[in-house]
Amino acid sequence: MGALYLVPTPIGNLEDITLRAIRILKEADLILAEDTRNSGKLLQHFEISSPMQSYHMHNEHKVVDSLVRRLKGGESLALISDAGTPGISDPGFLLTRACIESGIQVECLPGATAIIPALVNSGLPSERFVFEGFLPVKKGRQTRLLSLKEEGRTMIFYESPHKLLRTLDDLIHTLGEDRPASVSRELTKIYEETVRGSLAEVLEYYKENPVKGELVIVVGGKK
Repeated sequence: MGALYLVPTPIGNLEDITLRAIRILKEADLILAEDTRNSGKLLQHFEISSPMQSYHMHNEHKVVDSLVRRLKGGESLALISDAGTPGISDPGFLLTRACIESGIQVECLPGATAIIPALVNSGLPSERFVFEGFLPVKKGRQTRLLSLKEEGRTMIFYESPHKLLRTLDDLIHTLGEDRPASVSRELTKIYEETVRGSLAEVLEYYKENPVKGELVIVVGGKK
């Protein structure tokens, strides 16, 4: 029986990969990558020559059974996403669940993720928090926001640049413009930036300063 390894990869700075992650990727019989072109650059940088196969949200349902068979046959598979820890707003859950149901060993290595740096860097309470990932774009969006209106824990969201203003505006309408918040972008990269203030202040800043790069929004809970 083989094993599935969930291997975090850097969210920006290549130095944020662990020595163990590099070893596991070199030893794996197959690396499952969300985007083989993107991951190919990372593997080349660390001189990792293990074969790769595409594994993403559009094909994961189709290939899970064949991957489980390979694992049962004794192969070692490593799953990586484009950045960060697999399974956090990225493919990984379906294969992990299938392996557990089949009695296949699953190991998740510790490593890079955008959630914790953004939370700790926000200056908001971090002893209790809730991760909401990406808000629904259309159906269910308002319901999700309303369900968070009375949330007392610090809330963390992922967002893309072209939807940031809309999301901040929606949060203001649901939670109030004075709710403390921060937005972190390009974490670990050259142009890393965290903007802190009330939701209204953060919204005004980004109205004047168009944003690029991946974003994490952190919002204080209701007092």
